[in-house]
Amino acid sequence: MSRESTKFSRAATVMGGGSLIAATLLFSAVFVELARTFGYPDVLDLPAAQVLPRLLTLGPGGRAVWVLYGLIPLLLLPTAIGIYAAGRHATPLAARATLILALLSAAAMMAGLLRWPSLHWQLALAYADASPAAREAITAVFDASNSYLGNFIGELLGELFLNSFFLCAAIVLTRAAAPARRWLLVAGASASLLGWLAMLRNVTGWVEPIAALNNVVLPIWMLVLGVALVRHRTSPPELGLPTPAWTNRS
Repeated sequence: MSRESTKFSRAATVMGGGSLIAATLLFSAVFVELARTFGYPDVLDLPAAQVLPRLLTLGPGGRAVWVLYGLIPLLLLPTAIGIYAAGRHATPLAARATLILALLSAAAMMAGLLRWPSLHWQLALAYADASPAAREAITAVFDASNSYLGNFIGELLGELFLNSFFLCAAIVLTRAAAPARRWLLVAGASASLLGWLAMLRNVTGWVEPIAALNNVVLPIWMLVLGVALVRHRTSPPELGLPTPAWTNRS
């Protein structure tokens, strides 16, 4: 590996890890703010007649908070680039998979979150002065968008891709570093499995306790992965883990 390539990889991993740490902190801060001002996420279970007027009371500042919340998933992209830079030689197939999964996850989660300051905001404006018949139509659109953009695209697909991304990231960083990093693979696989189960919370109530646990584990795992990426050092070939043949396909 050339000196220039090493410098690029190091810069990319530091930026990628820092981006994931920033995403974790921003997500937590915005979540707390929306919980305080909007009753999020419990408000998601309320009918349109209660949610839409409450949404407008947030004002322009609250709408901006929703926009920020919806853009946070973009920080997955520099994280994925950092992971790719760390493992593109040791395990190129998994490294490329992290790029694809990060893009899919960010797109899905943004589609779900950004419906609030865009589609739902316009529905709230229309609902305020609408006739009873028009309010029924607005309610139908509101419920449909929550089901499609929120539950299916944003939560189910978004979290499916996100946890797959986390697993691939753990694989890449484990194989690209020294054997002592095997703990990262175990932690990543455990967090991903927990997330995959938790994403079924809108399908069955049996996973509600798992979803509650995932809400605690997820930010911790994101911080751990971010720090691991910042501190990552690619091990010399003689110290690295043996690379299976399937990871070297191009």
